[in-house]
Amino acid sequence: MAYDEKIWTKSYDPKVKQNIEYLETSLGKLFDIGMTRHPDKPACWMMKREISYKELREMTHKFASFLQENGLKKGDCVAINLPNSPQYMVAHFGTLLAGGVASGCSPLLSADEIAYQLNDCECKFLITLDAIYEKVLKKNGILDKTPKLETVITTSISEYMGLSGFVVLLGKLLKKIPKGKVKPHAGKKVVWFKDVMMTQPNVKEVSIDVNQDLALLQYTGGTTGRPKGTELTHANLIANMMQIETWLDSEPGADVDMSAFPMFHMAGLIFCMECVYLSDPQVLVPNPRDTDHFLAGWIEKKPSIIVNVPTLYLNLQNNPKSSKIPKDVLDAVKIYVSGAAPFPAEAIRNFEKAFQATGKVLEVYGMTETSPLITANPRYNEKRIGTVGLPLSDTEIRLVDLETGEQTELGQPGEIICKGPQVTRGYYNKPEATEKTIMDGWLHTGDVGVMDEDGYFKIVDRTKDMLIVSGFKVYSVHVEDVLDKQPDIELAAIIGVKDPKRPGSEIVKAVVKLKKGIPLTEAVKARIQEYAEKELSKYEVPKIWEFRAELPTTLVGKVLKRELREEKSQ
Repeated sequence: MAYDEKIWTKSYDPKVKQNIEYLETSLGKLFDIGMTRHPDKPACWMMKREISYKELREMTHKFASFLQENGLKKGDCVAINLPNSPQYMVAHFGTLLAGGVASGCSPLLSADEIAYQLNDCECKFLITLDAIYEKVLKKNGILDKTPKLETVITTSISEYMGLSGFVVLLGKLLKKIPKGKVKPHAGKKVVWFKDVMMTQPNVKEVSIDVNQDLALLQYTGGTTGRPKGTELTHANLIANMMQIETWLDSEPGADVDMSAFPMFHMAGLIFCMECVYLSDPQVLVPNPRDTDHFLAGWIEKKPSIIVNVPTLYLNLQNNPKSSKIPKDVLDAVKIYVSGAAPFPAEAIRNFEKAFQATGKVLEVYGMTETSPLITANPRYNEKRIGTVGLPLSDTEIRLVDLETGEQTELGQPGEIICKGPQVTRGYYNKPEATEKTIMDGWLHTGDVGVMDEDGYFKIVDRTKDMLIVSGFKVYSVHVEDVLDKQPDIELAAIIGVKDPKRPGSEIVKAVVKLKKGIPLTEAVKARIQEYAEKELSKYEVPKIWEFRAELPTTLVGKVLKRELREEKSQ
C-alpha cells in the first residue's frame, strides 16, 4: 500500500530526513539551554515592554523555586489561566523546570468550566488574572469547589506591558484593561505574581523520565461532552519541536516570530516553546481579535515567521491598515504558517496577492493529541494549495474506511489514523476515551482525508461533520471550499439538518457570511444559488441558506459548527 511505502518522502525537502535522532533530556533543561544561548537577546515583546532571555531565565527560576518551596512535587499540576503574556511564559517554563505538569486553562471559560478543569487535572497551583480571581473564581465560589487547589497566584495583565502608570490607570478607568480586587480566601494561599518574583532562585534538580513523565495536560476543545486532558510527555513535545525545527530548516536565533494563537491552545503553546528552544524572540499578542495591535507589532518588529489561524489572516487582510504595510516588512516574512482550520484555496491566493506572499503560505495539520503537528507543506518544495502537506519525519499515516476499518485505495477518502513519537499515550483518568481513540497503537483522528500520488494529504471533513443525503456521503469541507470561491461569499459553513421526510437522511444547510460591501439582495442570493447548482453535485447543493453578518467562532478562529447545529433552524 502507498501508506506503508511512505510515498510522501519523495516530496520532502532535501534536508528533511525520514528519521530523526531525538534529544534525551527534560524540557526544563532544554529550555534553560535556549535561554542561555543569547542572554541579552529579546525573548519577547509585550506592548512596549521588552524582556531579554537573561531576564526570562531569572524569572523562570524564581517561579520554579517558589513552586518547590510551596510543596510542588514531581508530577503535580499547575493550571495557567492567562492570555498570552510574559507571565504565561514564566509560569509554563517555571513549572517544567520545577518538575511539574502544566495545564493551559482558557481565561474565556465559564466558572463551571474552569472548576471542571481544575478538578479534573487535580491541580495544586493556579495562576490567574486579578479580574478572573474576583469576578469569576470568588464570585462563583470556585475556590471552595476545588479541594486539591492549594495556592493561587494572581497577576494583572498590565504588569508587563511597559506602559506608563498614567496610561495603565487611564486604561483601567476606561475598562480597557481588566482589573480585580484580590482578597485572601480561607484554606488557600493567595499571592501576587510580583511577590513570587521576590523568591530567591534555588531550583532543586528533578529526575525526569522523558518517555513516562508528563509535561502537559492539555485539554481538548470538548466538541462532544466534557473536554479531556491529553497526556503529553517530555519526549512527545521534544519530538514535535525537533520535527518542526527540521522541517522548517530552522537555525537558532535566526528568526523573529509572531503569532496570535493563544498559549492555552496547543498550536500557540508549541509556537512559544519552539521560539525558546531556538532562542528566537517572539511578539506576544494577548488579544487575537485586535488586528490593529497585530499590524502595529508586525510593522514595528518585522517578524520573519508568522503563525495564525486562517480567519485571522482574513481579518488582517480586511483591515484597511494592512494596505499600508511597508514593502520591506512584507519582504522580511519568510513563511506564513496556517493551521487549526481549513484555509480555502481561493482565500489563500487572494491573501498571497494582497501581501506579496506568493509561495509563502504553509498549511499544516495536527491536533492536541499529536503535540500538535503531524503534517505540513514543505518549506522549499511545492506548497500544494488546498492540502495540509506531507507527514513529518517519523510519522506514519494511513487512511481507513469508516465502516470496515480497511485501508483505502490511493485517492479515496478515509479516516486519518497516525503513529509517531509526538502522539499522546491517552487521556488523563479516562481509559474508555483512550481505548476509543487509540486502537492497536494507532491514533484515530476523526478527520477524513485523501492522499494524492505524491503523498500530499487533503482534509475533506470531520467524521462528525460528514452528512448523509439520501444515501450519498456529503463532505462539508468540500462544499465549503467550493462555496468560498463564489465571488460574493467570504465564509461558508455547512451543517446537516434532519430530513423529516427521509429518516436517516439529512438536508444540507449553508450558513454564509458575505464579503464586505456585498448587499443581501435577491439578485445576490440567485447568483449564489446558480453557482452552487453549477459547481456541486445535485445532492451537495444546500437546500437551506442562512445569511449572517458573522459566524460564531472560537478564540482561535474555528467556526463553531456545534453551536450552529444546536440553534433552531431558520
